[in-house]
Amino acid sequence: MTHAAQTSAVRGTATPKISPRKEPRIGFEGWMMAPGLLLLAALSIVPFIALIAMSFSRVRLLGGVRLDLVGLGNWARFFTDADMWLSWLRTIIFFVLTVGLEMVLGMGIALCLFRVLRGRNILLALLLLPMFAAPSIVGLLGRYLTDSTFGLYAWVLRGFGYTGDILGAPLSAFAAVVLMDVWEWTPLIALITLAGLSSVPQSVREAAAVDGARGWMTLRYILFPAISNVLLVALLIRSMDAIRYFDIIWVTTNGGPADATKIVPIRLYETAFRFFDLGYAAAIGLAMLAFSIFIARTFVRLLDVRGLTR
Repeated sequence: MTHAAQTSAVRGTATPKISPRKEPRIGFEGWMMAPGLLLLAALSIVPFIALIAMSFSRVRLLGGVRLDLVGLGNWARFFTDADMWLSWLRTIIFFVLTVGLEMVLGMGIALCLFRVLRGRNILLALLLLPMFAAPSIVGLLGRYLTDSTFGLYAWVLRGFGYTGDILGAPLSAFAAVVLMDVWEWTPLIALITLAGLSSVPQSVREAAAVDGARGWMTLRYILFPAISNVLLVALLIRSMDAIRYFDIIWVTTNGGPADATKIVPIRLYETAFRFFDLGYAAAIGLAMLAFSIFIARTFVRLLDVRGLTR
């Protein structure tokens, strides 16, 4: 082999040089986004820091805003306030009832629509109408429909022997605001569930039918496992919204009667804007934030176990 051939062979088998890895640089688009990101951070971080400072202070408004440090006084009051714990209990009961009923009814409606072949789009459009109404409008509508003098629902209930005021009794008022929320947001669960059912391959359903799966077996072993991740996302969406529920209760019962519907957001509003106890209200708000983060982290952990956060 000649010297030229040897040189060519060595060059052909030489290990290629690996160029050093370049660190990513912020491009022109990144610098253009910087002012907006800084403004967004300021609008989020500064109020949060102010809220923490208020939770350890007594806020005085006369003669200008002034914070008088009280240490853990507001937090000690929060953990020893019996009325606050009752509000948390009502909030949890309200949360379980609304989200539970919406999930069950939404899945049932979605399964019924899934079997409809003609006119499904028209039925779906009619079903989604309550979701497009503002919660305050839903509250006003429910208030007039349950009025003991001229309300349609009150008239129907009188036919079954109930003559009381729906929003005037604690138990019936609580049930009324729960059903108002269920009426408005069940279509959202039905829509998400229907989208999940539509993504199940037709071949899988046909194979199950050939193997003899009918009715409940198809739902349990084919459809529910296929849409379980979609249902989990729908549950997360409704849970985060149900925690801060305010509009309908405030419009209909204002937290009454006898504090029967006074959940934590209602008490927070009254503490801050009716009694102007902003320090204690800040502590309540931070507790609600911690509870919301706990719920969100729980669902995110479940989604991570299923591999949906990757």
